[in-house]
Amino acid sequence: MRVVERAGDGADTPRGSRPSPGRPAVFLDRDGTIVVERNYLADPARVELVPGAAAALRALAEAGYALVVVTNQSGIARGLYGEGEFRAVQRRIEELLAREGIRLDGVYHCPHHPDYTGPCECRKPAVGLYLRAARELGLDLSRSVCIGDRLKDVLPARQLGCAAAILVRTGYGEGEAPNAPEWVRIEADLQAAARAVLARG
Repeated sequence: MRVVERAGDGADTPRGSRPSPGRPAVFLDRDGTIVVERNYLADPARVELVPGAAAALRALAEAGYALVVVTNQSGIARGLYGEGEFRAVQRRIEELLAREGIRLDGVYHCPHHPDYTGPCECRKPAVGLYLRAARELGLDLSRSVCIGDRLKDVLPARQLGCAAAILVRTGYGEGEAPNAPEWVRIEADLQAAARAVLARG
């Protein structure tokens, strides 16, 4: 099955809708969580998986979780790279994951930034892309989990009614951790986060 890949736009973002309960998902940030943070990554040659990330994703997929990437890509709005460069980087990531037997179920990105394109409903921590993914992929938000290296990656979990929110210390996570609310779990990296998710049963 082809990976669902979507760019966000307010017109196509469902408002307040919830799909029928289905498969649980792990909503994953991309840069700093799955791949090493490169600060506006636009070159596929610079893509590097965070150590242990592939093993973590494999374990989550084998446990029945849909793997859904939700990523802010303000570099597009800033003119630092275009949709083509974003897709080339994403293809490289998916190639590296495929070598490990991993396939993402969906990739949703926000190409906006309020200073350049005005407000939108898809830029995290807004929940537009999460709701869209839930609708399109038939996900059960109440059994899903948000994982990322920034608070804006995990704060949507509460509004969405997700089972857990996990901040990882890779990427920007070390600096974000002191400001995390009590209900956000903090783990060293994606592999540790996956273990925590799987331990929940």
